[in-house]
Amino acid sequence: MPHNIHEIANRLARPETRAQEAASIAFEHGAEAFLVFLHDPEIGALRVAPGFPQTLPGGPLWRSFLKERPAPGTPCTLQLPFPDQDTPKPAQCFAYGPVVYLLIGGASRLPIEHFADAPLLPALLEAEAAQLASSGLVRAAREATERATTLARALDRARAEIGSKALELSVALSRADHLNCELARLNETLEQRVAEEIRERMEVEEALRQAQKMEAIGQLTGGVAHDFNNLLTVIMGGLDSIRRQLDDPSKELDVVRLRRLQSMAFQGAERAATLTSRLLAFARRQPLKPEAIDINKLAIGLTDLLQRTLGERIALETVVTPGLWLARADPAELETALVNVAINARDAMPDGGKLTIETANVWLDEEYVSTLTEPVPPGQYVMLAAADTGHGMDRQTLDRVFEPFFTTKEVGKGTGLGLSQVYGFVRQSEGHIRIYSEPGAGTAIKMYLPREADPKTKVSQPQIDIAADGGSETILVVEDHDGLREYSTSVLRELGYQVLEAPEGGQALELLKTRQDVQLLFTDVVLPGLNGRQLADQALRVCPDLKVLFTTGYTRNAIVHNGQLDQGVDLISKPFTFAALATKVRQILDR
Repeated sequence: MPHNIHEIANRLARPETRAQEAASIAFEHGAEAFLVFLHDPEIGALRVAPGFPQTLPGGPLWRSFLKERPAPGTPCTLQLPFPDQDTPKPAQCFAYGPVVYLLIGGASRLPIEHFADAPLLPALLEAEAAQLASSGLVRAAREATERATTLARALDRARAEIGSKALELSVALSRADHLNCELARLNETLEQRVAEEIRERMEVEEALRQAQKMEAIGQLTGGVAHDFNNLLTVIMGGLDSIRRQLDDPSKELDVVRLRRLQSMAFQGAERAATLTSRLLAFARRQPLKPEAIDINKLAIGLTDLLQRTLGERIALETVVTPGLWLARADPAELETALVNVAINARDAMPDGGKLTIETANVWLDEEYVSTLTEPVPPGQYVMLAAADTGHGMDRQTLDRVFEPFFTTKEVGKGTGLGLSQVYGFVRQSEGHIRIYSEPGAGTAIKMYLPREADPKTKVSQPQIDIAADGGSETILVVEDHDGLREYSTSVLRELGYQVLEAPEGGQALELLKTRQDVQLLFTDVVLPGLNGRQLADQALRVCPDLKVLFTTGYTRNAIVHNGQLDQGVDLISKPFTFAALATKVRQILDR
């Protein structure tokens, strides 16, 4: 054993100089700190022995060292952090009895395992720890006695106060009994009063809903009445002028004027049909026939039409995305929507500007769709955007921009149905539409259409107009409206077809059973008794090779489900023209 172990133990004997001596001992032997610990059985961990610095570095290494007592009699080496040091320091550790010696940062000149030959130091440290614990107990007992005395005095005061409070409590109990009786009486009528309150509130809310509904209906019907009255005036005025010309035999017929009046009445009727179509689009009740569309080709194909619509003062740029997904939508309605957006952009740039048409593949994630007021499923969409450099819109206008008949244009410059039609079409196509605009900064309208799920689906091709030629086939016309049935049969007969007619489904089926030469069933969807779909299903059982063409002004669920035409259904919407009916019939018969 080195001769200085007993000397070191003696230097650590006095508690008042022990911390200073420990620091000196560490310095003399090339270490940074010298600490001695005692095992405390009450807490099951090491504690710094009396007289040594009681403040230790923190961290999991130190906590692990204090909780896991080293094996007695065997020196070990640890890595422990040291104050103001970035990395842990090597430390030599030696346990002897209840004492653990720790020398941090270089202990090559002091083999601490030789402290086993200095047993007086552990005994001295244990005795000091016991004395400190005893002193603490005495101090705690003294403090407990003082607290007990204080509590006893407080208890005496409490007894006196209890006596004075007892009378107050008795009065309070009497008051409580009285209040309990009142509460019981109130509870007996509570349910009835709550029910009455709920009923009154529901009546007020229902009245408010009805008022809002009537306001919306009033705005809609007012706009419809205004536009239809204008159009009917044009139609009726033109037809009446034609009638007066024809009824006056004394005057020579002015063919030029008659043609002008006929054209005026026909244009009014076309505008009325467009107005009805836009209303159905906004209400998401127009029958759509969605197909796989290459929107890049559609946008490029409409360039000439859009440029003519915009005029020479507005530059048109089309930016298409290579590798664009196929979208699923009704191509004709999408073209109409894009034209409507272009018209709005043109009106927002009276002094000229630029309109940019852009396509892109986008993903609408859960976070984005959760912020939308209408349900939009997350997933992959094809975006068709139109951004102009016009005057833009403020927040109040943006909040109402999709309302039918709402417009910021001058009287007579617009119906207020363009964007509402676009909105209805996109939503009925299970898509999403968003408008970004600021005053003076232009407007960007983004339409998100669902991606075509089947990549092998045949892409929709532009329809090639077929000449309105007639034929000699036999056609059965089923229409309950006498005027419409007469018009349809007269058009078909003028085209050379053999025409049979019936006002309802039962008579049509009887005709089909006796006439095997009928090649096309032309039927209204809404009929008394059997509707058009039911009639077609039964007719196909009688004549399996029969072809069917439906017509309707509005249908909800006979041949349209979820806003889309049933698979394999052919439809011509009312009102239809001579040319439209001739073309559609010829297409179906020649298919």
